[in-house]
Amino acid sequence: MAASAWMPQSDMLLPWKRAADNAAVALRMSGRDRASSRERATAMLDHLGLAGFAGSYPRELSGGMRQRVAFARTLLAGTPVLLLDEPFAALDAITRAELQSWIVMTLAGEARTTILVTHDVEEALFVADRVVLLTPRPATVRAAIVSPPVPAGASRAEAIADPAFVAARTEALESLGAAA
Repeated sequence: MAASAWMPQSDMLLPWKRAADNAAVALRMSGRDRASSRERATAMLDHLGLAGFAGSYPRELSGGMRQRVAFARTLLAGTPVLLLDEPFAALDAITRAELQSWIVMTLAGEARTTILVTHDVEEALFVADRVVLLTPRPATVRAAIVSPPVPAGASRAEAIADPAFVAARTEALESLGAAA
């Protein structure tokens, strides 16, 4: 089993496979049989809010739904480390905000290390429990923010309006501005 699973910016779904079979790719590659892989993938899709879409082809899914199928595939790889490379970059602002909230809830139940690469400071502060700001090439650590201020149980809208969150966002943006 690989030490990490990678979720790139693009969902990279196979257009000829249905959602459950796309989500089950990692299971199939690890040698599991088709039926049990599809069953586990369908259960994961249900858990991720895609009940009833396991039999849909990628062309029949919205961008946010496709990203959830890709995320299911990443989770089903069963690795202790998840690498998420700008998983919401190609989405519209509303879907992006919904999936940020959704990923926070989903990852709260996962005992895995997750590394999220993003250029969106607000997304980083909302999703992560540690944020590392990097300089341009060659990348070096500019600053680190531990436990960004997201009030427990707060919705995304409440969190990003909280004065402590706004202050952390301002600090991060100022730090990045100094790196330019």
